[in-house]
Amino acid sequence: MAIQWFPGHMHVTQKAISERVKDIDVVIELLDARLPGSSANPMLADLTGHKPGLKVLNKQDLADPERTALWLAHYNAQPDTRAIGLDASLATPAQRLIAACHELAPSRGGMAKPMRVLICGIPNVGKSTLINTMTGTKKAKTGDEAGITKLEQRIVLADDFYLWDTPGMLWPRIVVPKSGYNLAASGAVGRNAYDEEEVALELLATLKTHYAGLVEARFKLTEPIAPLSDEEALEAVGRKRGALLGKGKVNLQKAAEIVMHEFRNGSMGRITLETPEEFSQWLAAGLQADAERAAKKAARLKKKAPQRGEAPQSSQPSAPERAPPEPAQQPAPGDTP
Repeated sequence: MAIQWFPGHMHVTQKAISERVKDIDVVIELLDARLPGSSANPMLADLTGHKPGLKVLNKQDLADPERTALWLAHYNAQPDTRAIGLDASLATPAQRLIAACHELAPSRGGMAKPMRVLICGIPNVGKSTLINTMTGTKKAKTGDEAGITKLEQRIVLADDFYLWDTPGMLWPRIVVPKSGYNLAASGAVGRNAYDEEEVALELLATLKTHYAGLVEARFKLTEPIAPLSDEEALEAVGRKRGALLGKGKVNLQKAAEIVMHEFRNGSMGRITLETPEEFSQWLAAGLQADAERAAKKAARLKKKAPQRGEAPQSSQPSAPERAPPEPAQQPAPGDTP
């Protein structure tokens, strides 16, 4: 199943960013440190006109520290880009954002040239929590569901530092299937856009490979889960948590919700679902598959199109030919007309 989610308010956000960025000095993109590649918006470079960018790996306290280091090095190697890790709920690290913005745009600052910053990110990545921490107030709404913030907000962090907060936004087409699953597992996708059981199975497939010990410890599983199939692993979790139907059958829907909830709140431990190398491979495969689909579609359209010099075929059936009208009979001599 390909997971896609781009509701109408995200299209409005896309247009707002393209308009706002004309007057912006630095773009902050908040990423989920547990899925830094999947949570990076591929549209942003085009929308922001390649403005200096600050990549903030939020929720780093929930992520694998070794993999976080790999991602920070990956983004810091890119031109006009800085990357830092952050826990949005801690006040002191949040102030690092202001200093990092001034490093990216050293000519901005002071009342004559105030710093103008746009902050973007996927839904449920923690932007509102971060802004509230930085301002010391509750200027932005927070919640554990995707799509809480719906309007652009202008926030003054200092007399010469203006921050524009935008609603969480994905992109019209997710070409990396694994990214769709990771985004859904993190809570960045609306619940009506995916099947919980399918996402939980995909999540367990990753956890079995890289974090089997954390899963076994959290759910008190007595047998190793690495040799199990994804379905067997989900059943094992459901049995341990009492997610049962009649006659001892596991409620897989409930078990799936438990697995995703435990991942989202960090109860299983510090987990990162992807490395830069893995994501690069997924992206290459996704782009190739997308190009092949586009080529097949173009070939179908070309096959249906009329050849040069040929009259286009009408889709309507041709009308049957009419017989010529019979000549009117003349009255016979002597008949009364």
